[in-house]
Amino acid sequence: MVRPYGIKVNKRKERTERYDKEEDEEEEQPKFEQKKKAGESSKKAKKANASIAEEDNEENEITEEEEEEAATAEDIVGGIPIVLKDRSTDKPGVVFVLEKASLEVAKVGKTYQLLNSDDHAHFLRKNDRNPADYRPDITHQALLMILDSPVNKAGRLKAVYVRTEKGVLFEVKPHVRIPRTFKRFAGIMLQLLQKLSITAVGNREKLLRCIKNPVEIHLPVNSRKIGFSHSSEKLVNMQKHLTTVCNDTDTVFVVGAMAHGKIDCDYIDDFVSISGYPLSAAYCISRICEALSTNWNII
Repeated sequence: MVRPYGIKVNKRKERTERYDKEEDEEEEQPKFEQKKKAGESSKKAKKANASIAEEDNEENEITEEEEEEAATAEDIVGGIPIVLKDRSTDKPGVVFVLEKASLEVAKVGKTYQLLNSDDHAHFLRKNDRNPADYRPDITHQALLMILDSPVNKAGRLKAVYVRTEKGVLFEVKPHVRIPRTFKRFAGIMLQLLQKLSITAVGNREKLLRCIKNPVEIHLPVNSRKIGFSHSSEKLVNMQKHLTTVCNDTDTVFVVGAMAHGKIDCDYIDDFVSISGYPLSAAYCISRICEALSTNWNII
């Protein structure tokens, strides 16, 4: 007698559950419609608020631009701060040219990257290239040495030009602060070689920009152009040599930014060697800047 009674009870429970589900569905339909209407009304309200905000931004554009121009703090552009200096001096200055810089962009996998010997050695060997020739870190170190020197901070650096191994020429403004880490520097160079310029946010000044070859048309008129090479037979003391050179006119220093080899440019007036031993580009530039600081009494 217990078994059939239990079966009847179970059937009644199932029926009641089915009945409850149907009632719940009937109750949920009007609630869903109410939520849908509320969502549509909230979207309309957000659109209206966005349009009002855009109108307010357009009205405040003039005041914001005036505030940015009046500000003397550092402006940041793509991670590059701008260090403002007084460059109204009429004293003779210097220009640095980095030749044969290893800055080349290639598509590795699905993205474009700046090639270097550490991260792309397998890719370079696969394409029959020597990984030892791809050293963008040399350019990075050289630029840091130039822009961080007291000569630049004193306003005596006129310009910096870099020409890659492929013949791409670009200018670096003296008041740019190059990123300290190589990863960020590689990102900046990748953006420069793809977009041909990097522009400041505040005043739209082009901090780094690709320019037309040859580099001679951008150098100061009547300037003396000195190239540096370990293979040069003219071994000089940089301190004494600059006393006879950097007196009345601007001077252009041409340094190679490659791992091996020497620079061979027609516009160079004189090739000199400042050490009996091979030096890196960064240390060569540090010797030049130190000699300039001593001659010009820059402390």
